Amino acid sequence: MIQYLDFEKPLAEIEGKAEELRAMARENPEMDVDKEAAALDKKASDLLKSLYADLTPWRKCQVARHAERPHCQDYINALFTEYTPLAGDRNFADDLSVMGGLARLDGISVMVIGHEKGNDTKSRIERNFGMARPEGYRKAIRLMELANRFGLPVITLVDTPGAYPGKGAEERGQSEAIARSTEKCLELQVPLISVVIGEGGSGGAVAFASANRVAMLEHSIYSVISPEGCASILWKDAEKMRESAEALRLTSKDLHELGVCDRIIPEPEGGAHRDPEAAIKAVGAALVTMVNELRDLSGEKLRADRRSKYLALGSKGLAA
Repeated sequence: MIQYLDFEKPLAEIEGKAEELRAMARENPEMDVDKEAAALDKKASDLLKSLYADLTPWRKCQVARHAERPHCQDYINALFTEYTPLAGDRNFADDLSVMGGLARLDGISVMVIGHEKGNDTKSRIERNFGMARPEGYRKAIRLMELANRFGLPVITLVDTPGAYPGKGAEERGQSEAIARSTEKCLELQVPLISVVIGEGGSGGAVAFASANRVAMLEHSIYSVISPEGCASILWKDAEKMRESAEALRLTSKDLHELGVCDRIIPEPEGGAHRDPEAAIKAVGAALVTMVNELRDLSGEKLRADRRSKYLALGSKGLAA
């Protein structure tokens, strides 16, 4: 069963009626409901296209957070071969909200790292809902250093509400770990490619996405703070998240115009959660293209281009 978002309620009613008709026909084979069900399917398809043709920023946030969107583990399982997970930060613990390891993408040896949210209650708790602790960022640093040593492109899959803000994380140096991870991204002399597959929240996302190429799925978001957090700070009212989502310019289209995002990867009609296989395939094709664009550049050129890219952020302004 598809989990419908708030704005999809009319769609849920139409698709529900079509399924009811088919259920009745299964119970009574003499009933002919094909024509009525097909008409409802057509109506649902048209409504789906209409709903997703011009999503507001807040609705984009809802789609980006949909529980059935493919997550990091789904992409790794589908796109990469010979994946060998590497665990731990060699200092404190292994943070399960960050996964990564050696793998091959289209035959190319790479290091893949990403945030994993989990897909059921148990795994979401284990993965801390994709919110990394300091040891998660230190694990990412360790893997990036390993990739740099052996000349392997680094691919990061970003999907996090933000770094975990708990007391223990702060005590163990959360802000320092995020800063070190961002610094390591900028130091690498191998290609670094990031794809925002869902949420790209705050410094927790920047620590993985200070890359040569930043791609975003069409309905993903990337922002310095969540709309709810922004609304709580500016208006002292988290219910003003719709207004803050508009102001944050967090959609892939806005960020592409501002030069933060280099490539927008189209999603299937109705979002990645409606056709995960097609979404994963589109990301895979984009990754192969971006790796091939960068793999022959020298280490100094890659590092210089990456640093100049980030120094230039904001030069296009927010007046548009």
